Amino acid sequence: MDKLRTVIVDDHPIVIEGLKNLLSHEENIEMVESFGKGCELLDYLETHRVDLILLDISLPDSNGMDLCLKIKKISEETKVLILSNHTERSIILQTIQNGASGYLLKNSSVQELRACIAGAMQGNICYSREVVEMISRPSGNGSGSIPRLTRREKQILVLLAEGKTSQVIAGELFLSPLTVDTHRRNLIQKFEVKNVAELIMEANRSGVL
Repeated sequence: MDKLRTVIVDDHPIVIEGLKNLLSHEENIEMVESFGKGCELLDYLETHRVDLILLDISLPDSNGMDLCLKIKKISEETKVLILSNHTERSIILQTIQNGASGYLLKNSSVQELRACIAGAMQGNICYSREVVEMISRPSGNGSGSIPRLTRREKQILVLLAEGKTSQVIAGELFLSPLTVDTHRRNLIQKFEVKNVAELIMEANRSGVL
């Protein structure tokens, strides 16, 4: 089996060295490069195949959330796992929305990292145990009441949950993208969440989806 060509992106050399040491014992991983800045990673991706990126959220020249989108534009097949100390629910969900395959805290065990790498390569979204606990807590919609949705809002919510863009939804429902965006904003407001990733999670939690 081919080894996973793996890159680490973190602005702390000690973190990079620690991860390299940890993963050097893994039979299925080949550590090919490490970077301290997002721009260095993007340049490398233009000319090299990378199977797996272990990415920090806080970098000197960019943030991991935006970087996920750029990585996926260059190489859709590359799996991105976030390794971070940030525990904000909105950051976790936004990185997943932007194409990351998982989110782990830097205090995760080697076993958790190993399991998340395996899961990501199979196409799953994976979290470390602590992150699962964070995103499972109820979010801002603390009233406990389920928002009343119009038939059109329900249609759009289902399509958003399938990962479809406003442009695609507009085409399927014969609406303008602007109308879809308006419905999406209304849904986010009704569920009292910050973005589509939180919207879908909240809709699932409240049984609307």
